[in-house]
Amino acid sequence: MAGNAPAEAATAAAGVPMPASVRAGAMSHAIFRVARLHRMLAGQLLRRVGLHTGQELVMMQLWDRGPQRQTDLVRLLGSDAATMTRTIRRLEHAGFVRRCPCADDKRVTIIEPTTASLALRHEVEQIWAELERGVTDDLTPDQQTEAIDVLERIEQSLARAAERNA
Repeated sequence: MAGNAPAEAATAAAGVPMPASVRAGAMSHAIFRVARLHRMLAGQLLRRVGLHTGQELVMMQLWDRGPQRQTDLVRLLGSDAATMTRTIRRLEHAGFVRRCPCADDKRVTIIEPTTASLALRHEVEQIWAELERGVTDDLTPDQQTEAIDVLERIEQSLARAAERNA
């Protein structure tokens, strides 16, 4: 399919031939590939400290914001209740969080980081720095700024599309 320069450039840069059936969605295909590799690398790095991908995001919220209602964590992380319940259960089993009933409303569960999790914070921050280096290794500071801007615009476009299709 000659003349499809963006799709051909994206494919050549990745070194992976793009299936003909996804050529109409070259950008979506590139996002999928990047997200998959990013998640894989994050998972490899987080395994070192006994975390699964996504659990570090919960911990970061708790470290930065303090104890949170479980429903607030769902909202902050764009998760769903069932996934968050499983994540909290696993973090609790590992000794990184504890659940406490809310003093004002017994129906509400408050999630708080444990002292044990505070030792994990430095390691998670180092892992995220290593992940960031893996992402930005071949980019200049200006390219990094531009990439973040483009990704934010893509996120806004996707959010609008999701709202229209809801």
